[in-house]
Amino acid sequence: MATTDTISVPEIHCGHCKASIEGALQPVAGVTSAEVDVESTSVTVTYDESVVTRDTLVSTIEEQGYEVPR
Repeated sequence: MATTDTISVPEIHCGHCKASIEGALQPVAGVTSAEVDVESTSVTVTYDESVVTRDTLVSTIEEQGYEVPR
C-alpha cells in the first residue's frame, strides 16, 4: 500500500538541493515518487511501506548532507 509522507528539510534552498535529494530518493526500492519543494523546504515522498521505511528515506536524505529534524 502506498503512503505519502512530507519530510521537513530546513537546509533546502536551491535547485541543486532539489536535484540532489530527488536523485537520491527516486532509485530507492519502494519509492514511487519524490518531489522537493524548495519554497516550503520539504520533500514529499510516496512509497510502499512494505518495501521501505520512513527512517530509510530520512537516512537517504541525510547521506546527501542535509539535516532532517526528528
